[in-house]
Amino acid sequence: MEWKNKKVLVFGSGKSGIGAAELLEKLGACPVIYDNNEKLDKSSVLEQLDRPADIYLGELPEEVKASLDLVVMSPGVPCDQPLVESFRAEKIPVWGEVELAYRIGKGTVLAVTGTNGKTTTTALLGEIMKSACPEVYVVGNIGNPYTGAVLEQSGQAVTVAEISSFQLETIDAFHPQVSAITNITEDHLNRHHTMEEYIRVKERIAENQRGEDVCVLNYEDPILRKFGETLPCRTVWFSSSRALEQGIFLEDGAIILQDGEKRIPVVRTKELKLLGLHNYENVMTAAAMAYYAGVPVEKIRETACGFSGVEHRIEYVTEKNGVRYYNDSKGTNPDAAIKGIRAMVRPTLLIGGGYDKQSTYGEWIDSFDGKVKYLVLIGATRDKIAAEALEHGFPRERILFCENLEEAVKTCAAHGEPGDAVLLSPACASWDQFKSYEQRGELFKEYVKAL
Repeated sequence: MEWKNKKVLVFGSGKSGIGAAELLEKLGACPVIYDNNEKLDKSSVLEQLDRPADIYLGELPEEVKASLDLVVMSPGVPCDQPLVESFRAEKIPVWGEVELAYRIGKGTVLAVTGTNGKTTTTALLGEIMKSACPEVYVVGNIGNPYTGAVLEQSGQAVTVAEISSFQLETIDAFHPQVSAITNITEDHLNRHHTMEEYIRVKERIAENQRGEDVCVLNYEDPILRKFGETLPCRTVWFSSSRALEQGIFLEDGAIILQDGEKRIPVVRTKELKLLGLHNYENVMTAAAMAYYAGVPVEKIRETACGFSGVEHRIEYVTEKNGVRYYNDSKGTNPDAAIKGIRAMVRPTLLIGGGYDKQSTYGEWIDSFDGKVKYLVLIGATRDKIAAEALEHGFPRERILFCENLEEAVKTCAAHGEPGDAVLLSPACASWDQFKSYEQRGELFKEYVKAL
């Protein structure tokens, strides 16, 4: 596309929207920032920009809409609202920030999605690629806008991208050479409305892949096993439960890659700093993606052994009075929180609750398996979780309600005994009381250290 003087509406004024607007301005386009929250302060949006831009809040004037060549959606903005549908009806292209960045960027793209595990997988894959390639960019849902990297890229660049379902809604030509879906479990139904739609959007990561492109999929996920049989590119399976004739798998404490006739030992789990079966799956995913992107196994092994994980994912904080504190703020849905509680090896005081994404919590509660001494609940979902906990036989006297996270930390400290653990693993998004799961995790660590 010729960008000079193109009128582009950037829908959303958050981090992704600002990044998209700045990229468009550098390309010579005329970005217009729009946010349907009329209560926003225009000056605070302008402060984030390198150069001034037109900003519209609340109602979008018809004359602005009529002048548009393109709309770029921020991932936090739902695409099923009438205004977005009207853009499409009038044949105005609607892209996401990821699609915009992909169209401008150069080099090879490796992309990871999935309900859980995608951040750890992306971070590890990024480190592996950096060990083998001189120009690597780790971008996307991991916290670095894709748009911020693309103007620096040469043809030798490798982009490692974590892609959320919100971002996959608005791709078009986006085409990774190697992709992966770690798993698909119930999440974001408040946005996607049905599980079928959530699955469809997640699977879009591979829709433009062909021929020798590779898609790495979880063989133990029945949704993905069915999906893998339909792909026009090469499917590479991973499994933590069985040896595979082709793919990467866990066997007798070792991760093995079976590539044709070659049986390749990748790493032994006891050499890894990461704990838990779910993390071994993340290592398998990243290792397979790197291998099929051309990285020698020796570099994959060395990097995997030195990798200590990502912040806010079963992160050890400190020990106070014999009680260990763990920050799993990234456990933003029940499936992720199940992995958090399963990783605990001590009696645990569990802090849960938050923004309501229309999830159900029974399976999470069943996974407690006698390990949870107290369920300490905060946020918009606390009554809903408590009701489901009682239905699943969790003792009423072991459910404690708190008004906020600071009170929850102090309550856990008062009830904890030497040898216990306190785990923040909310099974919910953070948006009812916090800006992000990162802010929730940082505050948790502050409150713990202040005890």
